[in-house]
Amino acid sequence: MKILIVEDEQALAKGLKFNFEQEGFEVEMAGDGQSALALFDSADPPFDLLILDLMLPGMSGYETCRELRKRDPFVAVLVLSARTLSEDRTMAFDCGADQYMSKPFALPELISRVRSLLERRRVMRPSEGQEDADEQPSKVIFGDNVQVDFDRFEVTVGDETTELTRMEMQLLRYFIEHADRVLSRAQIMDDVWSDSGAMSNRSIDNFVMRLRRLIEPNPSEPRHIVSVRGTGYRFVAAPELNDDDRENDATADTDEPADETAT
Repeated sequence: MKILIVEDEQALAKGLKFNFEQEGFEVEMAGDGQSALALFDSADPPFDLLILDLMLPGMSGYETCRELRKRDPFVAVLVLSARTLSEDRTMAFDCGADQYMSKPFALPELISRVRSLLERRRVMRPSEGQEDADEQPSKVIFGDNVQVDFDRFEVTVGDETTELTRMEMQLLRYFIEHADRVLSRAQIMDDVWSDSGAMSNRSIDNFVMRLRRLIEPNPSEPRHIVSVRGTGYRFVAAPELNDDDRENDATADTDEPADETAT
């Protein structure tokens, strides 16, 4: 496995390089965003994971992450930064980061998170020519012509196509694969982002709000990703069928969760 360390503090970068090489990884270093992108573009074989600082000279780590995502939506990105504010974490995730660790850090935890991300990348990255009938579909359509392309990390509603970040796609895929089930926030954190110490209930709510803006006809009155008061969320692929069921079921009002816009 091949790692690119993007860190302008040379002593730290060299220390990380040494330790990851001892773990059997192939490691290269870059001291700024432009150099990192150049290395990424020319790498053969490609990098599997980047450890990315945010406070870089010239191009920031945020912008570097955005540019990386344009090149490869699947490569794993772990942000390692001295910035500790929740706003910094949120912005990093918005740019496409998979993990966020604050400095100072424990090396064993960093190595563990890297291994976990690489394993997830191996599982999630689609292989060409998949034809096994038992494999998960690469595209789904639900509701009022909402099309999700898992391979391209894209959601198309009507004529408008939007690219999702890795974390947004992970959450949307989880909802789709668990349609009609009530999913608690704790369950979502465990199953979708089990190795992300930066995630919280508020983080999940923010991701849900962004997904609702994309797939809901009226995000303020969601019908696909509905809130279950005091618990979490439930994904409904065909809300019109649920409407018919409620009309024919006198007890539906006691079972149907109240829709709330996450805040």
